[in-house]
Amino acid sequence: MRCTVVDRRGFERGQRKWAELLGEPGFLGQGGGWSRGRPDVAHVFAFWENRVFYDSFMARGHDRPAAEQAGTYRDPQVKLFEYRFDVKTGFEPHFTDADVVRVAHSQVREDRVDHFALMQEKVWNPAMAGSPGMLRGLFGEAPGHEFLVLSMWQSGAERGKYRPESAARLSARAETERDVEALTGDVVQLEPSWTV
Repeated sequence: MRCTVVDRRGFERGQRKWAELLGEPGFLGQGGGWSRGRPDVAHVFAFWENRVFYDSFMARGHDRPAAEQAGTYRDPQVKLFEYRFDVKTGFEPHFTDADVVRVAHSQVREDRVDHFALMQEKVWNPAMAGSPGMLRGLFGEAPGHEFLVLSMWQSGAERGKYRPESAARLSARAETERDVEALTGDVVQLEPSWTV
């Protein structure tokens, strides 16, 4: 979930109410924080064992904690992604050892989906896995040829070592421009109090 926050204190106070997720059947973890590039933008990442547990929670338990944040944000964008594979090692939705999350959201051309996924696995993953301070990540897919790469980093300084020129070289090798119609990304400074 990504949104523009209009009442930061109220949003943060409401965000802590999501601790109620603990004990929910199928809930695996949640974390989030503020965009480093746009200080009024918040990101929240929630992980569920499967869609059945998620849908059950949305039908019966979502509205109470959500009401705590009513009026504190606008322009919410919520996307559901199915896990495809890990980036680096076995992904776990724990946020206590990470300082920042890098998120990349791609809209991929229909005829290039298989190539895009293969390049993520064979080009991007090894490069990210070899980056100092990169803890773990995941590659997910949503209907409509949308993909999410979420990577967790030990610190912002370590994430900064992942240089733009290296990314450009990897992008050329992976033929990213041929695969991707649209790409948005962000670096999120995690807020420890939002971790559930």
